[in-house]
Amino acid sequence: MKSVKDTILDRVSCRRYEREQLTPEQVEFICQAIANTPTSYNGQQFSVIDVDDQKLKEQLYALTGQKQIKTCSHFFVFCLDYYKICEGAKAKGIEMPAFYNTLDGYTVGAVDAALAMMNAITAAESLGLGTCPIGYARTVNPKAISELLGLPDRVIVICGLAVGVPREHNDHKPKQPLSLLIHRNGYNPDVATDLLGYDLEVQRYNATRSGATTDNDWIGHMIGYYREAMEYNLIEAFRLRGIYIYK
Repeated sequence: MKSVKDTILDRVSCRRYEREQLTPEQVEFICQAIANTPTSYNGQQFSVIDVDDQKLKEQLYALTGQKQIKTCSHFFVFCLDYYKICEGAKAKGIEMPAFYNTLDGYTVGAVDAALAMMNAITAAESLGLGTCPIGYARTVNPKAISELLGLPDRVIVICGLAVGVPREHNDHKPKQPLSLLIHRNGYNPDVATDLLGYDLEVQRYNATRSGATTDNDWIGHMIGYYREAMEYNLIEAFRLRGIYIYK
């Protein structure tokens, strides 16, 4: 098992996997790590769908175009989940407030699911496995993916995670310097110089990395993604899951 330092600092997204399957012991360890996730109020406002059925993985691949979904051993789908607590309230005859319809309710569920995914990533990587988070599972076709996974009302996908035996170990992508990420005792708004330097570093990396190269920078590339994401209709997707965010 890798050290904590190597597990965290050596992590890269893996998009190519061997045909070898995860062992039951590996899956159990990952699931126990998920179960031990710290959550808001210990509310555990998340659930995870563990997809290892090849046909289902291929159906999810057909929707997303993300080949690592069909080639990985397990595809974990991390969901915001208020169905469970609603069922608990019903069983005990307690009136359930519509907390899930608030922005804070969404944030709590999304953060819980994200923390659970990070626990899964850390556990899997410590075993020498490869992982790749896939946010596109949230936005590409929420209705179709929810139906494929049989999600009840008030459960919605936050992110997917491919896990498998790695066939590759990609180059490390440059990350923002600590001067842009860590602010001491208050936010430092003087970021432009370091941002432009980082932008150039990413552009150089993309032009020289192993495998396919591009001329993408960081700032322009991210703004292009934001423009595309403006077309996502997640409010409607939430309404189809029985969640109506009103405050």
